[in-house]
Amino acid sequence: PRTWRVIGTSLSLAVWGTVLSVVLGEPGAYVLYRTRFPGRGLLRAFMTIPFVMPTVVAGVAMQSLLGDGGPLEFLGLGETFAGIVLALVWFNYSVIVRTVGGMWARLDPRMPDAARTLGASGARVFLTITLPSLAPAIASGAAIVFLFCASAFGVVMIMGGIQFGTIETEIWYLTTQLLDLKSAAALSIVQLVVVTASLYVANETQ
Repeated sequence: PRTWRVIGTSLSLAVWGTVLSVVLGEPGAYVLYRTRFPGRGLLRAFMTIPFVMPTVVAGVAMQSLLGDGGPLEFLGLGETFAGIVLALVWFNYSVIVRTVGGMWARLDPRMPDAARTLGASGARVFLTITLPSLAPAIASGAAIVFLFCASAFGVVMIMGGIQFGTIETEIWYLTTQLLDLKSAAALSIVQLVVVTASLYVANETQ
């Protein structure tokens, strides 16, 4: 039961982190890659800061905001499932923005313009032209984010500990605390399957 709970927690965190990163990242991709305004380059650089941090540092930074004594303590997200998901989204947000935004910037604007000339609404143009064109980038970015979320260690360890154990933290716990190398090896194989599947999807969608 503990093993299934750990696997379920890992997949749940990965799914929620991926979905929210994609949903929140698309507007960011549009703003940073399809519009022009002063300071856009600086904002792009600022956005990537969490991703280039070591995961432990990112976890400590988020815990200092959401945990006891932090400025966002009143939200009650410290050491919770939702808080870990929020940290994973914050860490991986730039992956979606850069992946989707890079393709969005290269899209030919003539097709959407022609559709609007023929009377299509903005929503219809986005759903029937823009979104299908961005689908490969969205799928590729989502697969990469899923991989990062499913294999997260530092963020989960700092913000959840053993209470919200994932495959990565459980392997660490079994190896260093219980010296149960056989169980740790079995979970490593499960993790290898998850990583391989994520990499395959990312490669197929490029």
